[in-house]
Amino acid sequence: MLDKIRPFVKWAGGKGSLISQLSNFYPDGLENGDIERYIEPFVGGGAVLIDILQKYKVQEAYAFDINIDLINAYNVIKNDIEDLILRLKQLEVEYLGLGQEERKNYFYNIRDEYNRYTLKENELNVQRATEFIYLNRTCFNGLYRVNKEGKFNVPFGSYKRPTICDEGNLEKLSNLIQNVIFKYGDYRGSIEYITENTFIYFDPPYRPLNETSSFTSYAKENFNDQNQIELGMFYRELNEQNAKLMLSNSNPKNIDAEDVFFDNIYQGFNINEIYASRMINANSNGRGKISEILVTNYDI
Repeated sequence: MLDKIRPFVKWAGGKGSLISQLSNFYPDGLENGDIERYIEPFVGGGAVLIDILQKYKVQEAYAFDINIDLINAYNVIKNDIEDLILRLKQLEVEYLGLGQEERKNYFYNIRDEYNRYTLKENELNVQRATEFIYLNRTCFNGLYRVNKEGKFNVPFGSYKRPTICDEGNLEKLSNLIQNVIFKYGDYRGSIEYITENTFIYFDPPYRPLNETSSFTSYAKENFNDQNQIELGMFYRELNEQNAKLMLSNSNPKNIDAEDVFFDNIYQGFNINEIYASRMINANSNGRGKISEILVTNYDI
């Protein structure tokens, strides 16, 4: 029985609850060893990355994201886990020892400090990763969201005893990702690592089904319909290299049966359906089971 490792950060659109469905669509090459390399161009919380690394012996893995703080946190977990855990433990003791109003002030002081500094590319910053994890564990609903200026703007969350330092899971995650290359940048940077023995899983920001399901934003850049079309073109480009491709997105037919936006973009590929609970919606009546699409360039 595998010792279950969890994503270290709660991320909007995270795939932890869908692994049992998604794994049914993994290509056969993972099981038989034909696939040597795994790539995630939108790594986010990394639930699929973690699942694949635990189950299969891929020789190399690459993960990309345009959120530089997320990539820094992964690299700190990979390269400086002892210092990270020490800082998180200290912060947890301080925070849990405070009253509710003091905790609120503590949270906003750290959020202000976090927003005053911008990481440089390839910088490894343990204190920044500590604040990143702390804010995710103590902010409202555990969301990561920034405004157009790139400033983290989620308010304080009133939790009695939040786990700020999940030491055991962080240590196991650090061991698991030692052979993963985490890179700051958008999905296009993955193209130089593609071979015919590669499996790529795309989990881009979903196309909103309606105004209340629109989530703004993991990074200061938005991902609009034109971006979705460009991603579809990139998908076709990688298909020409005979790599195995899988892509998730929302299913507009939940709202409008005649909406063929993704049918047109991914015409000629396999468009499958899986079912998920809507996790982020301003209208509570809109929460429940809905279908999502899962596009593959191979048969299951």
